[in-house]
Amino acid sequence: MFIGRKNELECLNERYVQNKFEFFTIRGRRRVGKTTLLREFCKGKNAIYFVAQEQTKKASLEKLSTTITNHFGKTQLTYNSFEAAFKDVFEASLKERLILIIDEFPYLANAEKPIMSLLQNLIDYYHQQSKMFLILCGSSISFMENKVLAYKAPLYGRSTGQLKIEPFMFNTAQKYFKNYSKTDQILAYAVFGGIPAYLTLTDAKKPIKQNIIENFLKKQSYLFEEPTTLLKQEFREPALYSSIIEAVATGASKLNDIATQIDDSTAKTANYLKNLLELQIVTKQTPITQKPSARKTIYRLNDNLFKFWYRFISPNLSIIQFGDGDNLYQNLIEPYLSEYVGTIFEDICKEYLLLNINNKDNIPFFFNQIGRWWGTNPQTKTQEEIDLVALSSEKRKAFFIECKWQNEKPGLKVFDELKRKSNLLDQFKQKHYAIFSKSGFRNELLDYASNNHDLYLYDLGDLCSLEDLS
Repeated sequence: MFIGRKNELECLNERYVQNKFEFFTIRGRRRVGKTTLLREFCKGKNAIYFVAQEQTKKASLEKLSTTITNHFGKTQLTYNSFEAAFKDVFEASLKERLILIIDEFPYLANAEKPIMSLLQNLIDYYHQQSKMFLILCGSSISFMENKVLAYKAPLYGRSTGQLKIEPFMFNTAQKYFKNYSKTDQILAYAVFGGIPAYLTLTDAKKPIKQNIIENFLKKQSYLFEEPTTLLKQEFREPALYSSIIEAVATGASKLNDIATQIDDSTAKTANYLKNLLELQIVTKQTPITQKPSARKTIYRLNDNLFKFWYRFISPNLSIIQFGDGDNLYQNLIEPYLSEYVGTIFEDICKEYLLLNINNKDNIPFFFNQIGRWWGTNPQTKTQEEIDLVALSSEKRKAFFIECKWQNEKPGLKVFDELKRKSNLLDQFKQKHYAIFSKSGFRNELLDYASNNHDLYLYDLGDLCSLEDLS
């Protein structure tokens, strides 16, 4: 079943029907669903789909030759050069609409160094008459951005479009868990995240507990070593990157703290973090009301599966190796899951607000910034935090948001505390408030919200019923 990616698929199809030369680049981390999207796009179309591998130049040319000759129904042959192979495809595209997809293009570029200059020359020669839809796709985001799209790259200025394939947000990922309660839908997303390849491993007919045990807590399961496997595929120093992720997962959030924990310089650590940011495994944050600065920047894990793995699996690998996954879940995972979901619940609330940004019945004003806030209370000299703050472009309006992932229903006390913290930010003329709650609300809070226009209340019914807009 093809889930999500409506916008990306529509974009590709809209360009396809124009019947003129198109050159798209598609990038995104491994397992994010690039190949699934492209195969869906190719259905019923005249398409040559070539998947490059880490092979020698000779082996790559032989495989490409087989793919092309099989498509055209020719006697199988090996072209004498990549130029001859691609030229044959470009010539065919003069007569009919033809899609050429090179998946995992960085592998081919590494095998044949001049490939991008070769493609540049062919595009320049054929593009005015060609009906080709050329797509170069890659999992190495840095390669696609720095070697294919960059200003000094041979193919710069030739592309007619580009797509970066992102992990699913909650409102798409929850389709994999239709049978679950709203609470368990959020829990499942907090564990498996938004990567389609991980979501397809789950069985919605089984309880979330069973899905966790079968996919993480058995040494033969796919996700038992997935984060370390992914790091080995992406980096030359996977152990070092794993140490950085573990440092962030266990509470080191500032650059100096992370560098100290891995015993390396801040300059090198910053470079490693940059690579993890590109893969969307790590994100960096600054208090929403302040300009980004090294002093205020903190790092957090951005990928839910990595969060879960480094929180619960990495410290307990030996227990899983000995086949005691059931007891591990019961004693060291289940009692702490609610606490673990808390910060991820904030991310889901943020997504909800962004997807509702034009809904005037649900949002007090159109905002263009949203994020966490933290700072020092000048009176008590203690650190204060607000889960989310949304700001308007003119900076006069602010929307202060509390996200409660707990069994107790919040009441007026929670609202009063949110207002108190909002007073630390006194530069806003209009203030609105919101509370997201896992467990609903006390009557006193419901009564206040129904009689006042400054407080918005959202429950799991709101979060789990939002239309999938991806």
